[in-house]
Amino acid sequence: MTQKQHSAPQRRWSPPLIGQRIVKTTVAVFLCLLFYYLRGYRGQDMPTEAAITAIVCMQPYVRDTRTYALNRFAGSLNGAAWGLLFLLLVLVFPALSRNMLILYAVMALGVLATLYTAVVVRKPDTASLAAIVFICIVISYPDITDPLRQAADRMLGILVGTAAAIAVNVFRLPRSKNRDIVFFVRMKDLAPDRFSAISSAAQFRLNYLYQDGAKICLMSEHAPAFFAAQMSDAMLNIPLIVMDGAAIYDVAENKYLSVQTLGERPAERMREHLDHLGVSYFLYTVRSNKTCVFHQGPLSEQESFLYHRMRRSPYRSYLDGENYALNEIVYFKIVTDEEQAQALLRGMQSVLHSNHLRAVIRPEAGADELFALYVYSARATMRQAENRLMQQLREREPALKSVEVFLRADYRSEYDAMSLLHTLGNLYEPLRLFGRGRETRF
Repeated sequence: MTQKQHSAPQRRWSPPLIGQRIVKTTVAVFLCLLFYYLRGYRGQDMPTEAAITAIVCMQPYVRDTRTYALNRFAGSLNGAAWGLLFLLLVLVFPALSRNMLILYAVMALGVLATLYTAVVVRKPDTASLAAIVFICIVISYPDITDPLRQAADRMLGILVGTAAAIAVNVFRLPRSKNRDIVFFVRMKDLAPDRFSAISSAAQFRLNYLYQDGAKICLMSEHAPAFFAAQMSDAMLNIPLIVMDGAAIYDVAENKYLSVQTLGERPAERMREHLDHLGVSYFLYTVRSNKTCVFHQGPLSEQESFLYHRMRRSPYRSYLDGENYALNEIVYFKIVTDEEQAQALLRGMQSVLHSNHLRAVIRPEAGADELFALYVYSARATMRQAENRLMQQLREREPALKSVEVFLRADYRSEYDAMSLLHTLGNLYEPLRLFGRGRETRF
């Protein structure tokens, strides 16, 4: 299978990019102000409800904007209804307004009624907004001459702001979308290490692409437990490639779709080799769709720190003893310093080659000057995992293609993750010029 690769450019530090949400909010506010300008409002007479509503309703995702807009409208209607009732009440019973303490007590009871109404109609999320609208309507009393118009103007402002937010957020330039491409992205290009969560801006951008239909497969060198900590709010639509290509994991189904173990004989040979050297090591296995980790030999001080730090995760089980089967072993992990790791790697070359295994050394995140030597099956690679996943996906969509998107250098800052996702977005949704059959990518 031929795969295309695209790398995101590496740049020097520069100010953060102005995001689409900022631009869209600005446009929505301008439309609200323009609406009232054309109606003849100026200066202090200019209503603010529409602009405030547009700012609040503009959410990162179109779905959230619609939901928030409906909730804001429901809350505003609740608050406006009680505000109008309050104004009519004090007009019919002027005695209520002769003593300001009594008037304010009635206002407070109006807030109570507004909040309770939101609970009764099962819209508790709109309660605070309804109370705010109520106070905005009644607080100017007794300088209100037309209660009905006061309430109607407030509702009009809410409607204008809501309409502007939805219209601007839904509006899209004409673009073709490459829904027949599966994009492969490495987690190490989105976060500095396995213990770090990706930035909120990158999370928003990634979820926006997921929600829009982009097929994005995230690939990690580590177990699924780390992904759960790094991207707990991800709206995934494609399974993950984890354990450096040794497994494919479906987060939605909470199960492994594919696991490439070492095999009984290679695992036994590697275990004998390490036991002969007197080296302590971790064994990572998959049992009943859960990662189980065993440790062989006494825990060193550094291993003990990592052991107790990582065993707190609910997504993996750290077990004592040798309660595992050889055919369950996905990889070995030896934690030591770089020099010792290199020496171990040189000494196990014959075992690796004769048993179709591969090994890799990586810095151990969260532990200064420590490195980890990993031993996998030679068939457990990112590329082969991509091929296996594509075969599964093509059973339903035969025309799918794959594209890798990666950074040219190591991750350095949030800007690198955003640059990569910007590149991915342009590949997924290239701008189509009006009246032409060609596409422009930028």
